[in-house]
Amino acid sequence: MTKTILVTGATDGIGLATVRVLAGLGHTILLHGRNVDKLNTVQTELAGLAQGGRIHSYVADLSRVNEVEALAQAVAADHTNLDVLINNAGVYHTPVAKTEDGLDTRFAVNTFAPYLLANCLWDLLCSSRGSRVINLSSAAQSPVQIDALIGKTTLSAGEAYAQSKLALTMWTQEQALVSGETGPKVIAVNPGSMLGSKMVKEAFGVAAGDVSQGADVLVKVAVSDDFADANGRYFDNDSGKFAALHPDALDRRKSKAVVDAIEDFLAIL
Repeated sequence: MTKTILVTGATDGIGLATVRVLAGLGHTILLHGRNVDKLNTVQTELAGLAQGGRIHSYVADLSRVNEVEALAQAVAADHTNLDVLINNAGVYHTPVAKTEDGLDTRFAVNTFAPYLLANCLWDLLCSSRGSRVINLSSAAQSPVQIDALIGKTTLSAGEAYAQSKLALTMWTQEQALVSGETGPKVIAVNPGSMLGSKMVKEAFGVAAGDVSQGADVLVKVAVSDDFADANGRYFDNDSGKFAALHPDALDRRKSKAVVDAIEDFLAIL
């Protein structure tokens, strides 16, 4: 059965490799990117690969809360259901460390945007049986400082990235509890370390792996029955299996504190 799948950050790296595979399988793809020209190029390419599925594109800067909300509104206006949301977009190095909303850009894009997008599209996801939210985590995870999360403390790029990815994994667990057995499955995935994406090259200067490794696992998590009961779990593609969560992600008090801080920040914007 074909699905309607929204992929953020779909014009480069793992996101682009993922939508190429999904389009070739006949799924309807909702492309997200920041650059109109890149989006148009990818949409044209995928139209040639599509096996019956439709290709749509949406422009938004995920570092800006109002644009994340506008993206969700546009998707909801165009579609009556959403089967899969893949929160793939992420940043490490950025020329602008602080966003207009006052957040560190790593936390804004890697943590806040996926959280807000999933929640704004929750009703649409709930309208599709067996729907899934896939959050791209990382092997790099570091205990979250709440003041850093909400922009009151400045961190190095590496530390902000690692904390943003653990914060993402922590709210994945909390959202999975909200979803329960009947709602959308919310799954965290480390697509693989040091893959050849633009972000990895910019962050570390090297890229040891093929981005197709990450794309392959995202396609499986999105459409395979093997992940139908993976709600709240963490799949580590470095080991090729489900893995133990970071201890902080198992601590309900800490995870709730992260979610509460995200919600409190969004509430005052």
